[in-house]
Amino acid sequence: MLEMRRHERIIMIEFALEKFPISLKLRDGTAVVVRPLNKRDEAKLHKFFLAVPEEERLFIKQPIFERAMFRKWCRHPDFESNLPLLMLHGNKVIGEATLHQRAGGWKRHIGLIGVLTHPGYRGRDVAKILVEEQVQIARILGLRKLEAELNGERKVAILALEQIGFSRLMCLEDYVLDMKAVPHDLIVMGMNLKVDEEYAGVGG
Repeated sequence: MLEMRRHERIIMIEFALEKFPISLKLRDGTAVVVRPLNKRDEAKLHKFFLAVPEEERLFIKQPIFERAMFRKWCRHPDFESNLPLLMLHGNKVIGEATLHQRAGGWKRHIGLIGVLTHPGYRGRDVAKILVEEQVQIARILGLRKLEAELNGERKVAILALEQIGFSRLMCLEDYVLDMKAVPHDLIVMGMNLKVDEEYAGVGG
């Protein structure tokens, strides 16, 4: 039974990713491409993460200075658990959004979204576009809710999520610590998904 459900998830992931890569333009007319992570992205993804301010990487558990971690992410992806979408301007990664899924348990119907934007491309809807694409993927996969965890300083990302339909579930003051032990507010946001009848039950 579990193997059959896993097979179903793989089929739905493949279906959800059929549309990629997609080409589009940002608010200022910049031409970009959105696509899933692939095996050749190791160096450019590493460079992207190093460019993102430390406080915005607060919820990344692994040390980003270790190149081996990016090698593992790119060469042995696990789209069933973590499905990253990248936005590229030419050969440069300018945004990343990952949909985290749980294979079982009481929160298996809830996906967790993480999103980061390159500092040089803020205010151009990078995060909004990437999360919108992940919302569509989540619907196809049968997820019923999405959550996002951010520290309080991430005003642009919080606004982008609110524009898409996320609302604030809670704010915990000085709840999380960065690598320098500086406290930050924890903002938890959530969104209910209107699951298409065709896909209902896949994530449950």
